[in-house]
Amino acid sequence: MTDPQYLPPDWPAPPSVRSAVTLRAGGVSTGDYASFNLATHVGDDPVAVAENRRRLRESLQLPAEPAWLTQVHGVNVVAARSQDVPPTADASVAKAPGQVCVVMTADCLPVLFCDRAGTRVGAAHAGWRGLVGGVLEQTIGALETPPQNLLAWLGPAIEQDAFEVGSEVRDQFMARDAGNAAAFVANARGRWQADLYELARRELTRLGVRSIYGGGFNVFADDERFFSYRRQPKTGRMATLVWLV
Repeated sequence: MTDPQYLPPDWPAPPSVRSAVTLRAGGVSTGDYASFNLATHVGDDPVAVAENRRRLRESLQLPAEPAWLTQVHGVNVVAARSQDVPPTADASVAKAPGQVCVVMTADCLPVLFCDRAGTRVGAAHAGWRGLVGGVLEQTIGALETPPQNLLAWLGPAIEQDAFEVGSEVRDQFMARDAGNAAAFVANARGRWQADLYELARRELTRLGVRSIYGGGFNVFADDERFFSYRRQPKTGRMATLVWLV
């Protein structure tokens, strides 16, 4: 039996902050969802997902069931709390030990936050819709501390070479900040290759966050480690988690 596989975020978080990103290996899901799928909404066997989530809790020694969300590419932020019916939100925050913030992705950008004192954490699901809508701004606001006190880490997301968008997407980012033009490269099809990492860094910098880490992943190309919806629409989801101890 393969143990669950994790990617440790490479950020200088305080000792009271714990974080992890799940990889594909180490679960019991089969076929398109092989093997460590954590999502209940993608068509996988519910029994397999339940076992994967049990393995997640056990292997990471989590203090509680992660505060799963019903993600809708929006900007709503909630306080992390385990619930039978996951709230509709795309980010959560925690300001005390005992609750686990989590977002699920398979191309979109997961962004983790913590403060320098190690007293508050947050996780945001930031695909292009969330980014342009302001999900990072809303998450920073919910953390209730000056942005310069925060550290942010950018997790596994689709790479620019694989992320083609239309002019309507670029126009929305340009309306938010004309400097976002730097995150788009025209392609031969008259469309644009978008850099989610550059867009997130620009947004975080604009909002006053000075310490930004992570990025540089290639979710689409690395099918051994990551699920990717653009590569294969019927697929699982990784989880990116952060919590306090």
